[in-house]
Amino acid sequence: MDWVKSMNNAVDYIEANLADEINFDKVAQTACCSTYHFQRMFSYITGVSLSEYIRRRRLTLAAFELRSSDCKIIDIALKYGYDSPDAFGRAFKNMHGMTPTSVRGTNAPLKAYPKMNFSISIKGDREMHYRIEKRDVFEVFGIYTDLSYDMQQAFIQAPAFVKEKIKDGKWKEFNDLLGRPFDTWFHAAIFDQSESGQKFMLCCHTPPGLEILEQYTRLKVDEKTWAIFPATPLEMQSLWLRIYSEWFPTTDYEQVPGIAFEMWYGYGIGDFGYGVSEIWIPVKKKQ
Repeated sequence: MDWVKSMNNAVDYIEANLADEINFDKVAQTACCSTYHFQRMFSYITGVSLSEYIRRRRLTLAAFELRSSDCKIIDIALKYGYDSPDAFGRAFKNMHGMTPTSVRGTNAPLKAYPKMNFSISIKGDREMHYRIEKRDVFEVFGIYTDLSYDMQQAFIQAPAFVKEKIKDGKWKEFNDLLGRPFDTWFHAAIFDQSESGQKFMLCCHTPPGLEILEQYTRLKVDEKTWAIFPATPLEMQSLWLRIYSEWFPTTDYEQVPGIAFEMWYGYGIGDFGYGVSEIWIPVKKKQ
């Protein structure tokens, strides 16, 4: 119940400040968690980033005002955070499919994104296994791609990247470097997460004494406390969603900035793979 109230308090704060500058730190404070954790929670639970939700709400209200008032377009643009009519016009057309000027005097259909409301959903019929572990510093290396911050898009882009690396021979090349069978699985690191996107890297722990070629990216992972969730490969994406919508809201842990992992242990390509997997998320006890 408390987390539902906290999330709704955060949304109420956003609504009250749509015509002003919105401080993400204040939003998170209203939700009783860190800014980083709130942004990750919001994105996974709602399917859109915090900044995208705010953008949609502002353009929704702007459309209402264009239809119901005689305010100048420049005044509405400035009210909702746009420095010029041109910037406002582009954003407005991208969302509504028409320019602000053409809205007035017509009954053309517009898009409206209502205010979000979080509510209790009865879950818990399936158990979630996890453990909390502290690990020393370690290093991984691999090849990465950029993903969208939008989780729905990221869940499409990541598997497509894996298939691409299998097809172009990089998967086998990587395993040859490590002296492993060509179809051995890799881990996946999710890092450099921001409102503009995130990176997804196929990687492996750096073996002692191995010369890492310049084509690979190296990541040092600091000493962290991890929440670790075992999963079958087929349930990996649904488990990510359950962690943010079911586990975090009912525990006294929150995510901290840093690299998250999908740890894959097994072999086999496509539908012929055999193995297990885990999700690793860096966490700390809430204050």
